Amino acid sequence: MNMLYKSTRDSLKEVTAAQAIAQGISDEGGLFVPAFLPTLTDDDFERLASYDYNGRAVDILCRFLSDFTESEIENCVSAAYGANKFDTENPANMHTLHDNVNILELWHGPTCAFKDMALQLLPHLLTKSAQKVSPGKTTAILVATSGDTGKAALEGFKDVDGTKVVVFYPGEGVSMLQKMQMITQEGNNVKVFAISGNFDDAQTGVKKIFTDEKIKDTLAADNIQLSSANSINWGRLVPQIVYYVSAYCDLLVSGKISKGDKFNVVVPTGNFGNILAAYYAMRMGVPIAKLICASNKNKVLTDFINSGTYDKRRDFYVTASPSMDILISSNLERLLYELEDNDDGIIKSYMSALQKDGIYTVSDKCLKRMQSLFYAGYMDDDGTFGVIKECFEKYNYLCDTHTAVAIGVYEKYAAETGDDTATVIASTASPYKFPTSVLKALGKAADGDEFDRLYELNNVSGVKIPQSLAELKSKPVRFNETCTSDNMAQKVVDYLLNSK
Repeated sequence: MNMLYKSTRDSLKEVTAAQAIAQGISDEGGLFVPAFLPTLTDDDFERLASYDYNGRAVDILCRFLSDFTESEIENCVSAAYGANKFDTENPANMHTLHDNVNILELWHGPTCAFKDMALQLLPHLLTKSAQKVSPGKTTAILVATSGDTGKAALEGFKDVDGTKVVVFYPGEGVSMLQKMQMITQEGNNVKVFAISGNFDDAQTGVKKIFTDEKIKDTLAADNIQLSSANSINWGRLVPQIVYYVSAYCDLLVSGKISKGDKFNVVVPTGNFGNILAAYYAMRMGVPIAKLICASNKNKVLTDFINSGTYDKRRDFYVTASPSMDILISSNLERLLYELEDNDDGIIKSYMSALQKDGIYTVSDKCLKRMQSLFYAGYMDDDGTFGVIKECFEKYNYLCDTHTAVAIGVYEKYAAETGDDTATVIASTASPYKFPTSVLKALGKAADGDEFDRLYELNNVSGVKIPQSLAELKSKPVRFNETCTSDNMAQKVVDYLLNSK
């Protein structure tokens, strides 16, 4: 069946998968969503369970990308997950923490963060999409990052023909290793800027560029079209659905659950894309019982799910889990569109109120539906550090600060509800991306610079340092420019028009 995509702010607009991926965001600012969700049956799951990760990815992607041939998708998947791109045989490796609690390790790719699961694949999907929709044009990828998306996009798109990549990151809002990963990035088609502000400033600036007709016309005159590698791009979100389908298959194969048994999914999230992918998997037939949304001290999602009021007018905190330091969760718009029965008028009113007043309240119907699906909680830094220490001492498992937030919120949920359903917790980064915080959590001195702390953490834990992080110290810095949200657009135009 042919799959088309609608805009959350204009339900009459329909585009192909290739158009949705190539464009990234709809002209009026809405996000593309599938016109329907494919259904997976027990027979489908039995078959998928016999496949490896690549085979599962091809099957799921074929259901969403109907204007791609199966051969095209197979080539994209092979390029993304093959050739030793990941340091485990299964890119989405599962580790049993204890009893029925399992850690879905999504960080075994080249940048040591879960973003690799999508951003090793997106460049191949995007270039295929561009060839279908607008052959001969250069696609400029704009990225706002809270730490991990930027590096994963830079690594995924570096030297990919027909593309250029511009990344904006909060200058004071990422770890030193995250910063070093970006400012030392290799590739002739990449550019990186620090922004004087936080992630929300960067994200808002990028979205403004996408909807600025003057900028788009200026770039179009030079045969350049804009697209996105943030999870506002459907091509970035759809690969994330795969690893929740695959997790269910792995639970079946391992005998941890039986066919049809439900399990919970816990996701540490700021921009809501990762947990939205789990929601889509559930809607397709993956038997997820409860979606547990874990936030850090910037708990805008926790408050929203528990109250129905989204209020970004609050203090912003720089925390030990920086990739979740977000107050505007862009992908929430996609969930609300579903829960409000695809009413684009309601979604436009919510998003307009958020932009104008910084606050909106959803309907009672929407709130009731949301709370039937989601549990929300948060952890502050002290609680996060406590979880890291407990996991290492009790289970000999070393986790990063974001994963610790998820484990801590799950423990709160289990204590409150008594629910002992099998659970999958998404682990989103290697602990070595945040060695200072992890050492602090373990009660160890964090002497020297960040690289010294990598080796100290290795001494303390015995866990191998990822090679890509160990090599950073010797790489030359290529990008040291800073800008403000007000001149992001000019920086983008200047770079794209003057780099040939």
